[in-house]
Amino acid sequence: MYNPPVAFFWHAIRSESIQLEAHENYVKQSYRNRCHVLTAHGVQPLSIPVLRGNSKIKIPIQEIEIDYSQKWQLVHWRTIQAAYGRAPYFEFYSDYLQEVYERQPKFLFELNVDLLKLYLKLLKLNQPLNYTDEYRIQPPENVLDLRNRIHPKIYPDNLHVIPYTQVFGKQFVPELSIIDLLFTQGPASISFLQ
Repeated sequence: MYNPPVAFFWHAIRSESIQLEAHENYVKQSYRNRCHVLTAHGVQPLSIPVLRGNSKIKIPIQEIEIDYSQKWQLVHWRTIQAAYGRAPYFEFYSDYLQEVYERQPKFLFELNVDLLKLYLKLLKLNQPLNYTDEYRIQPPENVLDLRNRIHPKIYPDNLHVIPYTQVFGKQFVPELSIIDLLFTQGPASISFLQ
């Protein structure tokens, strides 16, 4: 997931380990290449353009390349700055995030893993990060399958997250990226996931 929603981390802290699906086919219009941030104009989706993402041919997630011919990084970064530049912890975390963006990995999966590792570190979550070695329609019984449960077109799964003060709006918006929580609550972020 690209800048995963807060719901992902609510589930992560309740897990012994995190297993990433490394062998699925790319799923369009999912959190794999998009996230939501809260701006002065409401919820803003940010989407990473990918090569061959609209193909009718199924493409493994690890083979989806990011389209750098479009200036998506600049658009995303400016949107994030406008949305969170005045947030209490923006200056503490923004350099880490910007560093990941500047690496320009070729593949979407690689970018998402780099971002996930960053967020786990910032949240001080120590769950081991594992990858599937094959695709299974049904995962083992002891695995919570979030592949299609946390999805932008499905009602938010994180309504159980404790509401926190956000930069914009008077009413709490639950389906946002983890950057919303980190930039507004900093080291206290984990307490809103418990």
